[in-house]
Amino acid sequence: MNNIGVAACEVDVVVTGAGQAGLSSAFHLRRTGFEPERDFVVLDHAPRPGGAWQFRWPSLRYGKVHGMHALPGMELRDADPARPSAEVIAEYFDTYERTFDLRVRRPVDVTAVREGEGGRLLVETSDGTWATRALINATGTWDRPFWPRYPGQESFGGRQLHTAQYPGPEEFAGQRVVVVGGGASGTQHLMEIAPYAAATTWVTRRPPVFREGPFSEDVGRAAVAMVAERVRQGLPPRSVVSVTGLPLNDAVRQAIADGILDRLPVFDRITPDGVEWDDGRRVAADVILWATGFRAAIDHLAPLRLRAPGGGIRVEGTRVVADPRIHLVGYGPSASTIGANRAGRAAVRDIRRLLAGEPLTV
Repeated sequence: MNNIGVAACEVDVVVTGAGQAGLSSAFHLRRTGFEPERDFVVLDHAPRPGGAWQFRWPSLRYGKVHGMHALPGMELRDADPARPSAEVIAEYFDTYERTFDLRVRRPVDVTAVREGEGGRLLVETSDGTWATRALINATGTWDRPFWPRYPGQESFGGRQLHTAQYPGPEEFAGQRVVVVGGGASGTQHLMEIAPYAAATTWVTRRPPVFREGPFSEDVGRAAVAMVAERVRQGLPPRSVVSVTGLPLNDAVRQAIADGILDRLPVFDRITPDGVEWDDGRRVAADVILWATGFRAAIDHLAPLRLRAPGGGIRVEGTRVVADPRIHLVGYGPSASTIGANRAGRAAVRDIRRLLAGEPLTV
């Protein structure tokens, strides 16, 4: 790397984030001739390998993980399904980084990306500044848990926590728990907590949609296409599961039969000792667990003013429409593990064309 002035180092590509999307992108950079530290750097703010997986709750065993696709070039084999997914996948990512010599720098916090000189972007971090010709942003969503706001929320005398802080079901023993959210995390939390808790209540903004039958390729493609259309229009991305619905497996059927997944519409206000509705219904609670999802962690891109009027960033494929130097990988339609793999390959292909001065295509 060459020094630019006293503050910045010059590379062709900066990859921010070393989860599935970032590692996939780094793999394809190496595979196509880019050298780590000389041509590209990978920056990750997590303390160790594993992406967001390293922070998942211990009760999420590897055998319960759905849709975990191997990173390109190396399968995940012979993993013990009874081990916590955080351990299994963190070890796999660590081995992957060392096998392909990706040289991830961590912990490094990316604070801002700004316009630099000579057509370069300046990536400002806790470990110095990089001047880059292209940016692959793979920062995911884990660092931006979404907390809805309701009247009286500050008055609640119990405990409020988000899926990002979920400690496992044992901590809810003997407590009355309200779970907010109609996605996969909400249903998983409810089914885990119910045997321990004194009572559970499930509330969602919209009635949950359960999906019968297998998740076919046609269903998957249709769901991804719907999410992709939103980001093409510059709207905030929705999760794929919000389009496909929740799988109706044997465990879910039993939870419905047992009354665990008996959904109520979301409450109108929070009180010091629980929640209540305008129709007079009241539920006492010791804990409110917000399984309300995450938002894209892209605040560091704010200086570039990329957001469209709809509130999101317009993206074609992985390329930001307003600035073709920037690719969002693991964003919108590529937020699944298999989607992140494909998006990493597509972003690198596009960047090679950009750096070579060739026409860009979707």
